[in-house]
Amino acid sequence: MDNLDVTVLRALGHWRSTGQRALLATVVRTWGSSPRPEGSIMALCESGAVVGSVSGGCIEDDLMARYTRAWAGEGDDAALVSGPPVFAKYGVTADEAHRFGLPCGGTLELLIEFDPDAGALAELLSALEAGKLMQRSVRLQDGAVVQGPAATPATLVVDAERVVNTFGPEYRMLIIGAGQMSEYLATMALFSGFAVTVCDPREEYRSSWSVAGARVVSDMPDDVVSAMRPDRRTCVVALTHDPKLDDLALLQALDTEAFYVGGIGSRRNNAARRERLKTHFDQTDESLARLRGPIGIYIGSKTPPEIAVSVMAEVLAVKNGVVLPRDMGVGEAKQVHERLP
Repeated sequence: MDNLDVTVLRALGHWRSTGQRALLATVVRTWGSSPRPEGSIMALCESGAVVGSVSGGCIEDDLMARYTRAWAGEGDDAALVSGPPVFAKYGVTADEAHRFGLPCGGTLELLIEFDPDAGALAELLSALEAGKLMQRSVRLQDGAVVQGPAATPATLVVDAERVVNTFGPEYRMLIIGAGQMSEYLATMALFSGFAVTVCDPREEYRSSWSVAGARVVSDMPDDVVSAMRPDRRTCVVALTHDPKLDDLALLQALDTEAFYVGGIGSRRNNAARRERLKTHFDQTDESLARLRGPIGIYIGSKTPPEIAVSVMAEVLAVKNGVVLPRDMGVGEAKQVHERLP
């Protein structure tokens, strides 16, 4: 599942729950080079608002122009804004591929659903937000939707009767600390498609939090980690510099499947953290092997927003399975730069 699919479904659910007409477009087939993989989705509202992507932008523009006219009762597609799903193919000819910005030889086909049921979307979102892997099956004859838990991730299924798409739970980021750097990191995580939780028991920090869309809680960080039950789509980032808040939460996170666990701090502070964990919590080098710190990739960052960019870049690299060279890490890179004449 694309990391932004939940964002698309959430926007679509909001539009439908407020009585607005909308469509859901899914990439169901691709031939040759395609800018988006099968299963990618986008939602379009009658107001012209669009969330998600099925191409580099030109197909989205075409859909927006066609269907906003249709909803207004204008154009050749005026009758095609209700009823069962329809297929739309783009890039069949060289002229169309050029017009829609598709790569040479690229063709894609979309399934377009009109006015998906708001209640079903709410149920799907609730399950995804609870960390469940979900399967959504659309019957082509009439657009009826059947959805339920899926045992394993699966690629899109298309046959003569139905289209089945599997959606995984959204990626989550737990940020420990509600300071200035946390606001920058939360902002980037949100527009990268993460559900963000910020934990800080210190009221003086929480009271000045200004990033909409992030959930802010006041419980002790280790309790929050325990309650969240981090999985392979969860990362935990400690940013308080306070051992009383960071240490136990990081230890708790290391006992989960979280794909990224790390704490802010200089090389000296991170070495001191590891020593504390070994001395007071019976940890070893092996048990702390997944603990990242200093976190981020080396970009010469010095200000809070630049450091947040560095951290977010590392989180995304780990999420996407990119193995970064050791000399890109903050600690290793600084050692190299210190040795340079």
